[in-house]
Amino acid sequence: MSPERRRRVVEQVRRRLGQEKISERRACRALGQPRTTQRYSPRKVDADRRLIAQMRGLVESHPRFGSERVHQMLIGTPGQVNFKRLHRLWKQEHLQVPRKQRKRRRLPGSSQNSCVRHRATHRNHVWGYDFLDERTEDGRQLRLLVVIDEFTRECLAIEVARSFTARDVILMLQYLFAVRGAPKHVRSDNGPEFIAKALQCWLARSMVGTLYIQKASPWENGYVESFNGKLRDELLDRELFLSMTEARYVLDEWRQEYNHHRPHGGLAWQTPASFAARIDDTAAGRFPAALRAEPPFGAAPLTAAQHAKHLPILS
Repeated sequence: MSPERRRRVVEQVRRRLGQEKISERRACRALGQPRTTQRYSPRKVDADRRLIAQMRGLVESHPRFGSERVHQMLIGTPGQVNFKRLHRLWKQEHLQVPRKQRKRRRLPGSSQNSCVRHRATHRNHVWGYDFLDERTEDGRQLRLLVVIDEFTRECLAIEVARSFTARDVILMLQYLFAVRGAPKHVRSDNGPEFIAKALQCWLARSMVGTLYIQKASPWENGYVESFNGKLRDELLDRELFLSMTEARYVLDEWRQEYNHHRPHGGLAWQTPASFAARIDDTAAGRFPAALRAEPPFGAAPLTAAQHAKHLPILS
C-alpha cells in the first residue's frame, strides 16, 4: 500500500471512530504508518507552478485544445517543456477535454468530386466554401460564408451577412481572386447560391472549375466541414453576438488567430500561415494562380472610372 493510501486510511479510521476518541499517534501506530509520512504535505516545484499557470491560461482562452496542441504552443516559450511532464500535470489538474464519442459507420463510396478522390496537391489548387448559420442576441439570423484553401488549410475569408445571393458570392470570390489569385477548382455542396447560373457562368469565364459534391453527402467536402466544426466548437458555441458588426469583428480576429497562431494537426502542428510560407510553388513546376500572365475575367479590382460609372460586375 502506498504512503498516500495509508494516509487516507488513517484519516478515514479517525473519522469513523471519532477523532476525540483516537489520536493520530495511536492510529498511525496501529496501522504502521510513520507520523512524519502522515503529516507530510507535498509541495509543488516553482517550475511546475509556472507551467500549470501557462497551461491554464491557454485552456481559458482555448477550452477545446488538448494536451498535445497546448504542448506545441508552449515549445517556443522560455524553459524546457517536456511532453511527459506536461501530460502528467495536465491529468493532475483535470484539464482533459470532455468529448462525446459517437459511433461512425463506413460511408458507401463517394463521387469523383469528393475531397478523397479529387485531393488538392498545391496552393490554389482547390478551394472549399460553405455556409454556416448563426443568430444574434435578438434572434435574427446570421449567415457565414467560409472559404478555405484545402492544401494550406488557410481560412481565406469568413463573410457575415443576414442573407446571401449568388451575386454576393461572386463579389466575395472576385475580391479573393484579386488579392490571392484564382484557384483551379472550387468545391461546394448543391446550395442554391452555389449552383446559380450567374455564378457558374462567372466561374467559367474566370477559368475556374466547379466540384459539386453528391447531394446529402457533406463528408465529401470534408476539409471545409472540418473547419466549420472547429469554428463552431471553439467560437460560435461560446460567443453571443449582439450585432452583425460585432460578429464580423470577432470572426475576423478568430480567423487571424487560426491562420497565424493555432497549430494544425494535419500540418505536423504548423500553423496554416507558416506552412504556406514554406511552400515553394515553383520547385515542382507549379505556379500560384496570381502569377498567371492573364488574370481571369473579373479578378482585377474595378478602376476608378468604373466605380464612377457604377458599371455592374456581370456585364
